[in-house]
Amino acid sequence: MVRKLLCAARATIKRLLRPIYCSYTGYIMFDLAQRLTGYKKERMRFFTSLGYCPDLKNPQSFNEKVLWKKIYDKNPLLPIVSDKYRVRDYIRDVLGEKEAEKILVPLLYATANPESIPFDTLPEEYIIKPNHACEMSIFAEDVEQQRRYTIIDGHNTATLFDCKAARDEIVRVCKSWLLTPYGFSQHEWAYQKIKRKIVIEKLLRDSEGKIPVDYKLLVFHGKCHTITVWYDRFIDINKAHYTPEWKYINVRGRTRQAEYKKKPENLKSMIDIAELLAKPFDFIRVDLYLIDNRIYFGELTNYPMSGLIPFDPASFDFELGSKWKLVPGYWK
Repeated sequence: MVRKLLCAARATIKRLLRPIYCSYTGYIMFDLAQRLTGYKKERMRFFTSLGYCPDLKNPQSFNEKVLWKKIYDKNPLLPIVSDKYRVRDYIRDVLGEKEAEKILVPLLYATANPESIPFDTLPEEYIIKPNHACEMSIFAEDVEQQRRYTIIDGHNTATLFDCKAARDEIVRVCKSWLLTPYGFSQHEWAYQKIKRKIVIEKLLRDSEGKIPVDYKLLVFHGKCHTITVWYDRFIDINKAHYTPEWKYINVRGRTRQAEYKKKPENLKSMIDIAELLAKPFDFIRVDLYLIDNRIYFGELTNYPMSGLIPFDPASFDFELGSKWKLVPGYWK
């Protein structure tokens, strides 16, 4: 009996403290505790994933510098550009209203209350996602005159067809996302300061009805150095690395390596946009889509794979790192 009461009390305390733990105040407390250990857990995660110990005093590799950035870079712009809602204003500020509207994916709805999602007035296809996280999305697609929802939540995927129960489940999932402090235990500081919302955007497709190719441009000190291209996302994903001149880079990772593909006609325009958006940062990854020669903005990423990208050969990790000069307080 006493054991049951203790378990119930522990569960109640945990539930009551969760809002504090998941808040920015909770993150500051967590980060302080980890700092006292010399970020032991983060160092161990790094070693387990990549096979070498990170040097935070004198980081040399790209992954080491991403880890350094997570812990020490407090550029006030980082939470803004990490926010899938507020980044739209940043793009307008940098490119101007007219040019920004050309590349921004149409925003259909944004809310902090998932119960207000207007399912009946939304178009046939769209995507739902939280503004403060990655690997969380809901695809609404028209399949044989039925609306099909594909819920992607981390490594879990579920498929539902439109009905009241499906909509209730989407609301429940969205509420769960809003309570989830993304990147908390990985020390991804920028996400912790975001005021969480659910955003709904138009679902982009190319002329063949496919989800578009994803171009990820790595920009160091305002200059694009490498472009990673993800092909056939959500079907048979594979990726390739290229130089800005579109020379194929023979680098492998966990994802299947793609063969060389033809250079996109709008490559120079994509690089120009990426370098403009990246100008205030020492490093940032700019994600763009290209649909029938029209460029769309995807997102700005400060911590690619949380600094745990396996490169083969490993020397490429250090080659990328050599392009990035760390200067504490560079934004001041």
